[in-house]
Amino acid sequence: MFQLQNAQSLLGIVAICALCWLASERRSRFPWRLALGAVAAQAALVAILFGAPAARGVLAGAGAAVDGLAGATSAGVAFVFGFLAGGPGQPYDVRNPGALFVFAFHVLPVILVICALSALLWHWRVLKWLTEAFGLLFQKTMGLRGPPALATAATIFMGQVEGPIFIRSYLPMLTRSELFLLLTVGMSCVSGSTVVAYALILKGVVPGAAAHVLTASLISAPAGVLLARILVPREPAAETPQAFNAGSLKTYESSIDALMRGTSDGLQIALSVGATLIVFVALIAMVDGLLGLAPPLGGAPLSVERGLGVIFSPLAWAMGIPWREAPTAGALLGVKLVLTEFTAFANLAHLPPGAVSDRTRVIMTYALCGFGNIASVGINVAGYSVLVPERRTEVMGMVWKALMGGFLATCMTAAVVGALPSALYAR
Repeated sequence: MFQLQNAQSLLGIVAICALCWLASERRSRFPWRLALGAVAAQAALVAILFGAPAARGVLAGAGAAVDGLAGATSAGVAFVFGFLAGGPGQPYDVRNPGALFVFAFHVLPVILVICALSALLWHWRVLKWLTEAFGLLFQKTMGLRGPPALATAATIFMGQVEGPIFIRSYLPMLTRSELFLLLTVGMSCVSGSTVVAYALILKGVVPGAAAHVLTASLISAPAGVLLARILVPREPAAETPQAFNAGSLKTYESSIDALMRGTSDGLQIALSVGATLIVFVALIAMVDGLLGLAPPLGGAPLSVERGLGVIFSPLAWAMGIPWREAPTAGALLGVKLVLTEFTAFANLAHLPPGAVSDRTRVIMTYALCGFGNIASVGINVAGYSVLVPERRTEVMGMVWKALMGGFLATCMTAAVVGALPSALYAR
């Protein structure tokens, strides 16, 4: 049943669009039809995925697949690292079973396995077919040309830099608006290799975690497209229909080649994720140490997390979260922006019982499910400098605004979810 908190989320959708309009390069070109269509499409997809019995069965199957992948990965990790993987047969008395969950041994290896499987499925044309189908959908429903539509679809499955690789030869010919759109969508989505990792972190904390993470990764793309078009409106005269040669897509020599190259790519991603978390967490710890020298405020020491909680509390409230829980939710948003979504998901998973409601946990799952963080700024600048070096200066001039669009896109997705009846997710 529709309640006041649902209306609160609707207000958040309007507020996020208005905020992007204020930062728009051309405020006179607000895409009204796209705005209404994107929000309606998101709401319809969520309602279908969680309301239709057949779709719920698919999501339940996805949850079972996540559990299976996690179990299979654990077997591989245990073979290599033994008892350090946290499985049974520990050589010491275990007084705190929760301490056996080590991020490096439980989450990062999943990225390796998923990257290898993704490459294999691409070679077998399963992911290629899905990417082309979604690309055609974006082209027909959101007015995107062939190359950026395909790159947007590929980003959903492959990631923020890997997606544009598939249209590398077309990147120099994209308009400024289209290039900005790819940057923004890249930061509003996640990759298939990380979806399973997020679901694994939230398992047992958010009911149906795999279903929510998978849904979030699919429906954040329309929000990213919308906010990108608001911030940097399209150029109708320059964006004429353009044919696309699908033969330029990534290819592998054989199934073994796909597995080996996928594993190699996964290793680079896993190492990058681990190294980024070590550096950023260390930097925040340094800042917290300096803030700890100041007198306590409100009976508690100052910290980066407390400050971010205050800053992002209004945004959390606008997504439909009760004000008493807004500081906690706002802190999670800030942690995602500064320390990546991995740390934010881990913090969400470790919240004590009763800290936030189940509805807030679901909304925050959608709000955190995206690459909209400061680390992604460097990743995109480095990636596009290789893919299209002649536009490096242009990318550097847009990437921070794209971060704003990508960060707010997942918040908008969370607000759309918050606007729907909570009973929809309890089925």
